[in-house]
Amino acid sequence: MGEIGKGLLVLLGVSKTDTETDAAYLAAKIAGLRIFEDGEGKMNRSLAEIAGAVLAVSQFTLYGDVRRGKRPSFDDAARPERARELYDSFVAQIRQLGLRCETGQFQAMMSVSLLNDGPVTILLDSSKTF
Repeated sequence: MGEIGKGLLVLLGVSKTDTETDAAYLAAKIAGLRIFEDGEGKMNRSLAEIAGAVLAVSQFTLYGDVRRGKRPSFDDAARPERARELYDSFVAQIRQLGLRCETGQFQAMMSVSLLNDGPVTILLDSSKTF
């Protein structure tokens, strides 16, 4: 499946309330994030500026709610058909922004390897709750 060098691994969870607008918002936000080091070692460069790529992996388990009990509830995750549509929309939006975007296999068990040159992990939420 997909493989990139320098860039971002995006674990994309889709909720049952997400829309095309949410996919477009996240794509634009991710493309514009200034989180890569410049010549002075400051987080000041975007994916385009470093000729980076995106590896987009669908991850419905991000919506696992464990606030009650010991077993996660996935009630807030989108149904697979809708999640696939928005995942594909997100990937298309990233590509329309001129970035290379590789993908995992939707709705499949995968082994994902990450070499984190950071450590930088950022949570983005299109509903802007945090």
